[in-house]
Amino acid sequence: MKKLLAMILALVMVFALCACGAAPAKEEANTLILGTSADYAPFEFMYPNDKGEMVYGGIDVFVAEYLAEATGKELKIENMAFDYLLAALQKGDYDIVIAAMEETEERLNAADFSDPYYTDYPAMILVKADKAEEYATLADFDGLSVAAQTGTTKLDIVNNDMAGANAVPLQNVNDMVNQLINDKIDAAVLDGGVALEFAEADDSLAIAVASDELGAAAPFCVAVQKGDPKGLLPGINEAIAKMIEEGKVEEFSAKADELSGIAVEVSAEAPEA
Repeated sequence: MKKLLAMILALVMVFALCACGAAPAKEEANTLILGTSADYAPFEFMYPNDKGEMVYGGIDVFVAEYLAEATGKELKIENMAFDYLLAALQKGDYDIVIAAMEETEERLNAADFSDPYYTDYPAMILVKADKAEEYATLADFDGLSVAAQTGTTKLDIVNNDMAGANAVPLQNVNDMVNQLINDKIDAAVLDGGVALEFAEADDSLAIAVASDELGAAAPFCVAVQKGDPKGLLPGINEAIAKMIEEGKVEEFSAKADELSGIAVEVSAEAPEA
């Protein structure tokens, strides 16, 4: 009888362990993990809600919430420095990356991309307001220090389109703007919507006329793992089409503009080795 009881208890423990092991898989299947870089208002940022709790907001965050609901999943958001996002996506740390990210030939080597969901203003050059008139053309930045976020197409603009400028790659956008304010750099290249946010929030900053030479903006897309092993793209593209048809992105933009005024500066470091 004692042997039989021991066998029964052992079987109960085995089944319990199996049940515990199955739970994370079910939770993972019902969760959509978003990787983003929350230092880029109005697209992704953090702000205090009515309870004083720090939460994520922004156009990209609201898009992710829409996609999660449309695909029947619960959204989980992770904050990471922009230039590490695609590497973390490749490792499987995230299901999707949404971070004002354009599809480029180089990025297609690391990820697959959805249909476009939003097109921002063209890139702009943020400068000190009292020097704005000095920068009428891109040639006026010859020999000057021009910053852009590491891993972005804006850094490509500085390197390729602003011949003679000294590129200053910086990981965090808020640090970049603070360096501009404190005259440690001469200019910063940002997505247009982001540059306008900073210029409107601080009278000491302005958009350089030379920004007109930077060309048109490329649309933003959702990134998934290369080859889409989780089969997310069909559902994402279907949701994006519906979202655009319903005019939701315009609603998200208006909501983000309202909230970005109370955005709190945050930074995200590199992932652990």
